[in-house]
Amino acid sequence: MNLSSITSFFKKKKKKLTVPDTILIKKLKSLSSQSNLLVYKDMNIYHHTNVYTIPLMVIDELRGIYLFETKEWTFDELKNADIQKAEHQDSSENTLAFENRQNIIRKKFNELTHDDGVPIFNYLLMENLSADEYEHLNDSFKELLPKEKIIFSDAQDADIFKKLQDASKESDNLLPLEKILTTLFIQHAIIDQGSKFHPASQIQIDFIDNEEFPPIYTLRGVSASGKSNLLLLKSIVEVFSGNSKKIIIIKPTLLACDILKKKLLDIVEHAIIEFDLTAIEILTPLELLNKHQLKLGRESLTTLHIDDKLMKKSFPIADIIMCDDALLYPLEFTEYLKHIQKKSHLIFVHLDNDDTQQINYRFQERKINFYKTNPHAKAMHLIASLIQRSDEKILVVSNSLSREKLKDDLDSFIENDINTLDSSIHLINQKFTNLLLCNYLDTNELQVDHIILMDLCFSSENEIEYAFHLSTKSVNILYEEDCIEIKNLRIKYEQSTQE
Repeated sequence: MNLSSITSFFKKKKKKLTVPDTILIKKLKSLSSQSNLLVYKDMNIYHHTNVYTIPLMVIDELRGIYLFETKEWTFDELKNADIQKAEHQDSSENTLAFENRQNIIRKKFNELTHDDGVPIFNYLLMENLSADEYEHLNDSFKELLPKEKIIFSDAQDADIFKKLQDASKESDNLLPLEKILTTLFIQHAIIDQGSKFHPASQIQIDFIDNEEFPPIYTLRGVSASGKSNLLLLKSIVEVFSGNSKKIIIIKPTLLACDILKKKLLDIVEHAIIEFDLTAIEILTPLELLNKHQLKLGRESLTTLHIDDKLMKKSFPIADIIMCDDALLYPLEFTEYLKHIQKKSHLIFVHLDNDDTQQINYRFQERKINFYKTNPHAKAMHLIASLIQRSDEKILVVSNSLSREKLKDDLDSFIENDINTLDSSIHLINQKFTNLLLCNYLDTNELQVDHIILMDLCFSSENEIEYAFHLSTKSVNILYEEDCIEIKNLRIKYEQSTQE
C-alpha cells in the first residue's frame, strides 16, 4: 500500500529533533523499502485518557504486527543477569515491556473492531550482543527470550527478514492495512463523507505531530485533501497532550461550524478517547468578534465590522486560532486575527489547486461536464436523470433568483423532497434531503455525489473554486453566455464537453 504524500502541502515545516536510528533500526527500515513492511518509530496510541508510546513497530499486512524493544545490553552485563518482564508500560534497563504494549494494542482493536485485531509478535533488538555470544548466556535468559525472537547485532538483512517471516504464515484474512492504521493511530485518520477513515499522508502526519511551528503558519492544500480534518486532529493532539488549553477553529457560517462540530464528535467517538471537548471551540467570525465585544462590555454585532477599538485592545482568547478557508474572509478580519494572536499561534488555511502533484483523497475520478445552453432547462433535465440514482446526493448552486425559480418548477415536476439550505441557520434546524439547493455562500463544509453549478459569471473565483470540488462523482457547469470564469474553468478542468 502506498501512503502518498501531498507535495508542498505546507508553506513552512519545522523539523522535529529525533534520536538517531540504531544500526538494527536502519536495517529494518531498509527491509521495509524492499518489501511490504511498514516501520513506525515512537508512535503514540491514544486510549481513553492515556497516551501510550510504542518505541518501534513493524506492520506486515500479510502476517500482523511486530513489536520491538531495543536494548544496549552487552554479553558481560547479561552473563549473570536475571531478566524479568515489566509490570508497567515503560520498561527499565533490566525489564521487558512487551506484555503491556500488547495489551494496549489488543484493547484498542477490541473496542473498535470487537476482536483481537491482528497477531502480535515480539522481538528484541540486541545492539551489542552477537548470535555467538547468546549461546553462552544463562538458560533463564534463553527461556524468556528464545533465539528466534532476538535480532542480534551481527544479523544480516536476510537473517532479519527470515525471522520475521518465520513468525507466521501469510494470511489473506487479516484486517486491511488501512483499517489497522486508522484503528491504532486515530490521530492520523482522515474521515470522509461516508464516515470511513483513511490514513493521513506522511506530510499531513508531520503537521499533526509538529510541536514547533511559527507564530503565523499557512497550511495550503488542494480541495478535499483533508485540511479541515487536519485542524481537528491537530486540535485533539494539542489538547490531549496538554500542549494547548484552548483552541478556536474559524469557519465562515453557522452551518459549516455545526458540520465540523459533528465531524469532531465522530472522530472522538471513533477514537474512544476522553478529554475536555470544550477546549476546542468552532466559531464563525461574527461569534468570535462578539466574544471580544462582550469582554469590552459592548453590544453584540449583527454584521462583520471591526472598528479601531477592537484593533487596539488585546484579546488573549486561545493558545491557537485556526482560520479555515481563510481566502473567504475579508482582509480586515485576517488582520484582526493577527492582532489578537500576537502572543499566541495563528494558522491560516488556504485552498491551493495549482499544484498538480497534490493528491485529493476524496475522489480520484469524476466526470466534469460543461453545458452551454439554457441553464434552467438543463438543470431540470439533469436533476430528473440524477435523482433516479438511489441514495446519491445532488447539490444545485446558484444565485437566489435562480434557486427560487428552480424550486417552484421542481415542486411540480418531481416527487422527491427538495430542500433549500441556509448557512446562517444551525444544522439541527435544517433538513438534508438527496436534492439540495443553495447559494454559493452556503456551500462551506458540504459534500455530495453530484453538483450542478449555475450563475458562475456572477460569482467570485474563490466561491466557484470551493463549490467546484464538493462532489465526488460529477460536476455539471451550466451557462448561457461565455465569461472569464467559464473560460478559466474550461482551461483548468474540462474533461468532456457536451453541447
